[in-house]
Amino acid sequence: MDRHRELKELLVEDPRATARSRSRFHSVLEVFSALAQQKVELRILHAAPPSGPFRRSFDRRSRLYKGGLELRQCPRVHLKTVIIDGRLCYLGSANWTGAGLGAKGEGRRNFEIGMLTEDEDVIDQVQAMYEAIWSGRMCKACKLRNSGCEAPLDLATRPVALKPKRAP
Repeated sequence: MDRHRELKELLVEDPRATARSRSRFHSVLEVFSALAQQKVELRILHAAPPSGPFRRSFDRRSRLYKGGLELRQCPRVHLKTVIIDGRLCYLGSANWTGAGLGAKGEGRRNFEIGMLTEDEDVIDQVQAMYEAIWSGRMCKACKLRNSGCEAPLDLATRPVALKPKRAP
């Protein structure tokens, strides 16, 4: 098993759920697919290729692999952030795994910390760093460029969405 494939599956609680149905979760890719239909820009910057389960779930949602969700990879990425409309930012330590996001049973969850902020200065700094990585501006000085980085982001002409894998 590849320990570096952190992006496995993320489930989000339905905000319309009643107290009785609070344990009902949806794949984040379901949520992303609905947002993509509304033309929301969705980008994920990650360190390694997505795991098999995530990939299979992604491949079932054509709206995402036809450009609704852009994925870029940088082996040095370790930051965890979500920025919404440049107005709200989550910054934290949790990986997008069941253990990281509290979906594991009591006593098996990771100890994580995160913050949600509307502070414009913080959001501007986080967005600037994210954009510098996303655009490839950090690649030229990177020591992994020639040993460990399969596709430097500064050489990409544009972000590419995952395409569904064809059966052999």
